[in-house]
Amino acid sequence: MNILLINHYAGSKRHGMEYRPYYMAREWQRMGHRVRIVAASNSHVRSVTPQVEGSLQREDIDGIEYFWIRTPSYQGNGVWRAFNMLTFVSGLYRHGSELTAQFRPDSVIASSTYPLDVYPAHRIARRSGAKLIFEVHDLWPLSPMELGGMSRWHPFIAAMQFAENFACRNCDALVSMLPKAEGHLRAHGLAAGKFQYIPNGIDASEWTTQLEALSNEVRAKLEFLKASGRFLVGYAGAHGLANALDALIHAAQLTQDEPISFVLVGQGPEKRHLEELARELRLKNVEFMPPVPKSQIPALLDSFDALFIGLQRQPLFRFGISPNKLMDYMMAGKPIIHSIEAGNDLVAECGCGISIPPENPVAIADAARAIAAMRVEERQSMGARGKRFVLGNHDYRVLATRFLEAMV
Repeated sequence: MNILLINHYAGSKRHGMEYRPYYMAREWQRMGHRVRIVAASNSHVRSVTPQVEGSLQREDIDGIEYFWIRTPSYQGNGVWRAFNMLTFVSGLYRHGSELTAQFRPDSVIASSTYPLDVYPAHRIARRSGAKLIFEVHDLWPLSPMELGGMSRWHPFIAAMQFAENFACRNCDALVSMLPKAEGHLRAHGLAAGKFQYIPNGIDASEWTTQLEALSNEVRAKLEFLKASGRFLVGYAGAHGLANALDALIHAAQLTQDEPISFVLVGQGPEKRHLEELARELRLKNVEFMPPVPKSQIPALLDSFDALFIGLQRQPLFRFGISPNKLMDYMMAGKPIIHSIEAGNDLVAECGCGISIPPENPVAIADAARAIAAMRVEERQSMGARGKRFVLGNHDYRVLATRFLEAMV
């Protein structure tokens, strides 16, 4: 099968997030299929920007064909990001013939977070006699409406809603990372039987054959804390408003006279505020560390006794969530403090941690105390349940197979 995967934000191990298109494509190629990924040259989630000469650039990454459409750079969520989106979509129209040259796709996947790419994807699919697959990461335009407060009558929102409706009515199958989204999508035209839930996943080989030790500085700091008898609750990832890390700092305040330390690893717009908050509260049990390379994540997570994940309370999460961070945490085999209110709860489902209300410092502190009080064997058993669950249900080899079945 020839698969054309269109994802504005697609990344790779070379460029950084987002990784899902890369892992799916790699597994499909291992199964004998041919894959082309089409992405924008500029994306706010990548750490490395691809070099593009002209309006379209081909690049081979680990045997996967990438085609980069030149788009302008941008910051934030204003007009320049909208212009970046429109440039990518117009580029799909302009380069449609080149993208399918000597590559007649059997399936065309429209997978950008926003739904506008479904129009050129539909055109390419019809001309190629291919199936059209619509992949839903977030619900647009519901996300900017509920999270950003935009009116449903705003021209941008109206255009997104029209595109979502078009996608639901015209796709041959719809793949969603949100397990509870089918009702919403059916209300916008999706036919019965077309919805498939395929969450985010992990690459198990990265936890066995591609391990990299922590830097001397990070390792020495963590070893010092452990040698001091501290129980380490770790957080690894973005420091943004959505991650509700203020609550974690206030939980540290509640446990500052106990042998529990909270270690925050990563970077983001809220990091300076969080550091200032910890200083104002004169906390001695909070440590901030810089981000570590993806290859060091297994070693980092293995250094902690428990792991924290949190999100702000948002009604939008009623449709479910699929955080990559949670998959990594489960793969690490550590107990998880899950401070999220959503339509699904993998931690509670497989018993690999403690689920608590979001943005609740008292609940976080109590969960940390409860896990710290467990026998080592109990904590190991709890973490092992999460690892078994993610290997059985979220390995990209499993997910890629399920995705292929949705395209048949």
